[in-house]
Amino acid sequence: MTLHFLGKTLKNPLVLASGVLGNNKQILERVHENGCGLVTMKSIGPAPRDGHKNPTVIDLGCGMINAVGLPTPGYAHMEEEWQALETRTFPLNASIYGGSVAEYQMVANFVAGKHPDFIEINISCPNSEQHGMIFGVSEQSAFDVVSAVKQVIGDIPLIAKLTPQAPDIAKIAKACEEAGANAICAINTAGPGMVIDIEAKMPILAFKKGGLSGPMIRPIAVRCVYDIFQAVSIPIIGLGGVTTGKDAVEMIMAGASLVGIGSGVRYRGMEIFKKVNQELNAWLCAHDTTLEKIRGAAHGRDAVENKGKAQ
Repeated sequence: MTLHFLGKTLKNPLVLASGVLGNNKQILERVHENGCGLVTMKSIGPAPRDGHKNPTVIDLGCGMINAVGLPTPGYAHMEEEWQALETRTFPLNASIYGGSVAEYQMVANFVAGKHPDFIEINISCPNSEQHGMIFGVSEQSAFDVVSAVKQVIGDIPLIAKLTPQAPDIAKIAKACEEAGANAICAINTAGPGMVIDIEAKMPILAFKKGGLSGPMIRPIAVRCVYDIFQAVSIPIIGLGGVTTGKDAVEMIMAGASLVGIGSGVRYRGMEIFKKVNQELNAWLCAHDTTLEKIRGAAHGRDAVENKGKAQ
């Protein structure tokens, strides 16, 4: 199921989400060998960061809640990883974050010099210059950070990863497109939420609050992708709660060009990519159709045809 995405050739439409399996070349290579079309590195920040204390992740059965805290060695302390990745044979998406527009630009400039196939900016981070307001909930903040990063990464395609906390995620996506983003990734974790140990009478997570992921947030992710598809002409990576081939079909029908998998690795192992690919292909064959024909199908034929003309 080879396909083209932003000028790159991928062996299938599945993407490893950031923050799941780290930045080690051997691990990322194994993910690709197990059926993943595009692997995303764990988010890289401007300075070393330990993240939050344990416990950081709780399995709720219907999904997970986590407050890992974006741990990173910092962009300037990863030379061993970058050297190993120079000989990679798989498409690589480098995820970055910062606490200010200047930090995003600084990290992006450095990472671009390592020549990943894509750069993804996580704009679900607090903006230190705006008293902790998340970049991705403001059209202006989203525009500012995307345009700043776009200025320094040359011709590397830029993906903006959005938060469902935005009051109108479609407007944020449009602002990112106008600022120069080449694609949208939606969504990051939902929430924040909290789980309390009723015997200890205290929150279980050390950070108290955390983001929700897994099957329980899939309806939110599907709705966000659906809304974004109506607002932008650039492609979308649909992410959130996908664990089966039918989940992937639903995301593509909402408007996704690629489908991300994150928490699903916990439920079905690293082979989830191979399994979802098989299930997706089986569904397409059973319905005598293709990815191109079902993309955006939930919007109706006229909407999809008009979008195709716009592109």
